[in-house]
Amino acid sequence: MKDRLREAIFNLVGPEVKNKHAVDLFAGTGALGLEALSRGAGRATLIEQHFPTAEIIRQNVATLEIEDVTRIVTANVFVWRQRQADIADLGPTPWIVFCSPPWDFFVERTGEMLDLISGLMRSSPAGSIFVVEADGRFDFGLLPEAEAWDVRTYPPAVVGVYRRAAQHVSDP
Repeated sequence: MKDRLREAIFNLVGPEVKNKHAVDLFAGTGALGLEALSRGAGRATLIEQHFPTAEIIRQNVATLEIEDVTRIVTANVFVWRQRQADIADLGPTPWIVFCSPPWDFFVERTGEMLDLISGLMRSSPAGSIFVVEADGRFDFGLLPEAEAWDVRTYPPAVVGVYRRAAQHVSDP
């Protein structure tokens, strides 16, 4: 992700990051999760499948001395999502979920991506925020509650932001 796109994303979510649990799916270098921590997120979980890259994240976390608020999960995001115990580990604090996979996943694995995002949306605490980055090939209208997503174009990227209401009508 380019620096200007990361800056645009954090301009969109602004101070809403504060005290959230940042969940960085397809973390790569962990830039989004680590940036969220620097902007006031209370905790971060970074999921990265590639072992050498996850090790770089671990080194960066150690250098920044934020091991106590950071969890690095070396796993396939789709498999991680299926493990309900891992989702429960995220806790009741509202999340800010960053979903920035290889863009081809939205074309080649559309069903899995939609299942991943919709499943996390259902599991998320009230007040959570979702940030999805794709390119123009992905139809954001396929996402659950499509009309509620704030979709912006930053060529060649397209970013959608969804804010789960602080209290759902169906919540007790």
